[in-house]
Amino acid sequence: MASTIPPHFVLVPLSSQGHIIPTSDLACLLAERGARVSLVTTPGDAARLQGVADRARRAKLPLEIVELPFQPADDGVAPGSEGVDTVLRWFQSLYRLAGPLEDYVRALPRRPSCIVSDLLNPWTVGVARNVGVPRLVYATPSCFYSLCDLNVATHKDKPEDEFVVPGMPMRVELTKSTWPLAFFSPPSWEAFLEERNEGLRTADGVVVNSFLDIEGQFAECLEAALAMPVWVLGPFFLNNRDEEALAERTDQYKPSASMDENAVTAWLDDMAQRGVKVAYVNFGTVVGMCAGQLYEVGHGLEDSGTSFVWVVREEETATLEAREWLEALEARTAGRGLIVRGWAPQVAILSHPAVGGFVTHCGWNSLLESVTHGVPVVTWPKFADQILNERLAIDVLGIGAPVSATAPVVGQLSVLRADVARAVSDLMGDGEAAQERRRKAKQYGERAHAAMEKGGSSYQNLTKLVQSFAQSGGNGTRNTTPSIFSTSAMEPQEIQIER
Repeated sequence: MASTIPPHFVLVPLSSQGHIIPTSDLACLLAERGARVSLVTTPGDAARLQGVADRARRAKLPLEIVELPFQPADDGVAPGSEGVDTVLRWFQSLYRLAGPLEDYVRALPRRPSCIVSDLLNPWTVGVARNVGVPRLVYATPSCFYSLCDLNVATHKDKPEDEFVVPGMPMRVELTKSTWPLAFFSPPSWEAFLEERNEGLRTADGVVVNSFLDIEGQFAECLEAALAMPVWVLGPFFLNNRDEEALAERTDQYKPSASMDENAVTAWLDDMAQRGVKVAYVNFGTVVGMCAGQLYEVGHGLEDSGTSFVWVVREEETATLEAREWLEALEARTAGRGLIVRGWAPQVAILSHPAVGGFVTHCGWNSLLESVTHGVPVVTWPKFADQILNERLAIDVLGIGAPVSATAPVVGQLSVLRADVARAVSDLMGDGEAAQERRRKAKQYGERAHAAMEKGGSSYQNLTKLVQSFAQSGGNGTRNTTPSIFSTSAMEPQEIQIER
């Protein structure tokens, strides 16, 4: 009888903080199930992943960080650069990793079982084909977004501005003005987006950081539309079961001048002891605010009368005027407001009992972390998948409310202090709508943890994924696996989304 060899997954994240961190979580999940994992990345990102490598070493997990030679300075761009064309040049510069990745795979004593590549790394398609290895796509957004994006891609010529997204299990109304990149991609992006889409269409399956209790109906429709397995395995970060593991995920991205996590926690502890609920305000690491908008947010938080933790990016206070204004705001809100400059321990904050709401840009990592900790949200999306994640939070899950009644135009929604004050007051208040959002958020938080526990939907799906790529007799081929929604793969689940 042929022996079963543990599968070997080669993970290729996009070189970006919001992509690498959840990919490293996935790597640990796979390794803890006995799979060998190679997390392949650039030298700079490998250095940032040292905490993950140390954790794997201590736990004796079969996980290695693999550095590929890469010099982004050749293109004059760097990770975190802003501007549409600059970001595109960064994505394109990563194509130079194809040769080193293929060399690494060919040098292995045994072919890996599978390459798991970020959706925004379409250059891995040729590598997987050349070495004869199956390829899964790690789709970093929600299933809801991916399904909308896939369905809209075939209807770009629809003439009217307002439309209903076809192929959805529920009615989803959008406008071209709120999601323009789905219809009016800059010419410089067309070739890249087509390669991205082709990479998705030709994959052997899709991995998603979500869970079936919030996205089961969308995952099932996505699987049917793509005619390939969609492995819903999250929330990945719940695999980090202690504070040390959580800190190791993000410490390498924390600027040396950042506020100490213990100081933030101590402040929240004091709020909890006083019975005060706090609003957490953070708009992510990609898009900054102009000074005028920053002032509106600050005055709105002050006028709301609510206690808050507000994360302000360093570049947002680059001018002396902005710094002096922020210091004056801190003085006026002392005792009920905490302003964190540059970086914050987001998961530690969201999991703290003093935190009762989150004002967010609706990045998928942030929204999933909020859902998982049972925290309702005020939504203020900026671009990309954030627009549709807002719809998921408000229209499907019922845990969110928009910061403004004004229909947003991507990157151009100007919010006044009165909007911020009203939204935060409503989020943290005792109104019927606020209480219902909190009830639903708490319910989904409990379900998120249950999904990752032994016997939960994500736990079972991960087990089946590892088993489906187990190698028998060393032939390096993937076992045939049915749809994760079929009765032969798992017991059918009835997914009910509360309205």
